[in-house]
Amino acid sequence: MPAESSNIVGAFTTVQAARLTGVSRRQLSAWHRNGFFSPSIIAGEARSAYTRFYSFRDLLSLKVLNQLRNETQVSMDHLKKVKNDLAHLGEDMWVKSTLYLLGKRVVIARDDDSRHEAGSGQEVFRIPLRVVVGGMRERIQEFNKRNSDEIGQIVRQRGVVHSQAVIAGTRIPVATIKEFADAGYTVPQILLEYPSLNEDDVEAALAFGGERSAA
Repeated sequence: MPAESSNIVGAFTTVQAARLTGVSRRQLSAWHRNGFFSPSIIAGEARSAYTRFYSFRDLLSLKVLNQLRNETQVSMDHLKKVKNDLAHLGEDMWVKSTLYLLGKRVVIARDDDSRHEAGSGQEVFRIPLRVVVGGMRERIQEFNKRNSDEIGQIVRQRGVVHSQAVIAGTRIPVATIKEFADAGYTVPQILLEYPSLNEDDVEAALAFGGERSAA
């Protein structure tokens, strides 16, 4: 990745990956179970879901795969080949390559020339990967934006995560943070699970014991 990607948080939970890429949590879990696409970062015991994280490049691949599979209905057999090609692209090639989609077949090219199918003249749909990279950076930056007065605050909003108490400015339930702590996770370890939080958020969740509502 270019130098400016260095300020991008590099590990994302399944919940965060689903929100950032459009691939549902159920589909992410299914893809992991059947070996199609697994998180590339494993911290500690690999059998635990709490130790598997998606990298920034994972998110880029998932964003493209979501469009190809869920929006364009590319077959899983062909999608496996696309996924392998994306995974093996060098970091610099993510901003130099373009996907060309004709019907439900995909070609990865390294130029921006317009392509057409021979004979029919049918225009090929293009997905410039540099656009995917830039768009994902913007989504992550927006995802991590929170008002300063929300840090370390707990709220309960009607209709948000079944009206559970959550960390203000997020949809992360207090109960989930406490479950990690009960399982023996330290505050730094919990922050690895939720990169968008900070220590004040986690401490507030662990100390929370009452009802608190927000408009």
